[in-house]
Amino acid sequence: MVNELRELMREASAHPPQDLGDLPGVLRHGRSRVRVRRAGMVGGTALAAGAITLASMSWLDPTPADLAAAGVPDVAGPSMRLTGARPAVEGQDYRELTSYTNADLDADNGAYFDGVTDDGLVLFRDGPRSGQLYPRLALMDPATGAKDWLPKLDVGQTQTRAVELGDDRLVLVSLGEAVVYVFDRDARQWSGLKWPELPKTAETRIADLGPDGRLYVLVPATQGSPPPGGWPTGPDGEADDADAEGDTFDLWSVSPTDATDIRDERLRVGAIGFTDDSLVWTDSSNGAAGLVHVRDLATGEESSFDPELGERCNLLGFSVAGERIAMSQYCGTYEGGVRDDRVQVVTTGGEQIVTVQESGVDGGILGEDGDFLTLTAYDRATGGTYVYDFDEGQLLRLSDGTSSWNVGSGPTPGDQFLWSEPAGAKVSLFGRSGATVHLGELIR
Repeated sequence: MVNELRELMREASAHPPQDLGDLPGVLRHGRSRVRVRRAGMVGGTALAAGAITLASMSWLDPTPADLAAAGVPDVAGPSMRLTGARPAVEGQDYRELTSYTNADLDADNGAYFDGVTDDGLVLFRDGPRSGQLYPRLALMDPATGAKDWLPKLDVGQTQTRAVELGDDRLVLVSLGEAVVYVFDRDARQWSGLKWPELPKTAETRIADLGPDGRLYVLVPATQGSPPPGGWPTGPDGEADDADAEGDTFDLWSVSPTDATDIRDERLRVGAIGFTDDSLVWTDSSNGAAGLVHVRDLATGEESSFDPELGERCNLLGFSVAGERIAMSQYCGTYEGGVRDDRVQVVTTGGEQIVTVQESGVDGGILGEDGDFLTLTAYDRATGGTYVYDFDEGQLLRLSDGTSSWNVGSGPTPGDQFLWSEPAGAKVSLFGRSGATVHLGELIR
């Protein structure tokens, strides 16, 4: 709840009349953590940050949400609450490999961990920031902090995301358009590639690199919209878009090295992910998900199942690893502003493993074999980062606070994972102005 207010306030302040003298503000925009909620109308009235009152915020309540008293429905299969977590013990449950602190991200852009290579080096991104128009990238030794600065990647202000961090190459994709950047680690050279024949729209984007070595591209097909008159108003005074109509995409795949190698996969999809040998997708995303489908990339054999997400659930996050699928969902707001948020984990065969149900939580599968789940919680009582180990069946709490800045993301090898927590001395209603990114490894 507080995070949504924070995002609305940031959006309101991040779009003043253009002022080219406000370079730090321009560089900062888009770096803060975003929990997706469909934009729309509340009872036919535009939702504005100034219309939200703090009195309605369940985040101010220091006690865990009472889901049953609020009328939140049960989930399909086994479930757990974050209140059952035990504090993680460094040196016993996990080891910290390195960390980096940005003291004041409100004042200027900072530095980020964009993943870890297969040989254990952090992809360190610095900026862009005031006095430095473009980002700098380095491979950092987590043990010593020594940085091998890479040749300049000419992306301007475009943000990138790592989809492969191998021993021989780094593969980054643009967040603004369908472009791939490949760094040959032996030759120490960047190459960029576009595909002229690929269908282009403003929202066409590269989703992921498949196990077959191809980049899979989402081309927008249909987009859900608010019902006539706008979304109904929930108990917290905000729009309640539970059970929204989802978005769909036409799926294409391309070679990361050949601009002429383009293939229409002839699939209409929502969210997608991959196992070691399969493509996994839903019927739609950012709304009612529909069925989950699994296609063997070698044989083309397909299977489908109903993940039993619930009648009012919107699929907001989707991740796949090993034979597990994690789906982050928003399923409505109930009495006292209590949200029904879920991270539901199923197998690629449709078996229910566990659902973490809480007011204000999201997460995803991590580990090369999908061995554990990381979770981020936003409410006052439960806020922080958690890890759930499927093999051990234990939920660990890594931190007691959630940063409003996402300073660590990207692929990591083995049992390594990234998380962030608040930092810096400056404090406001929206939390601390800085963030520390941690690279840890589970001890198993």
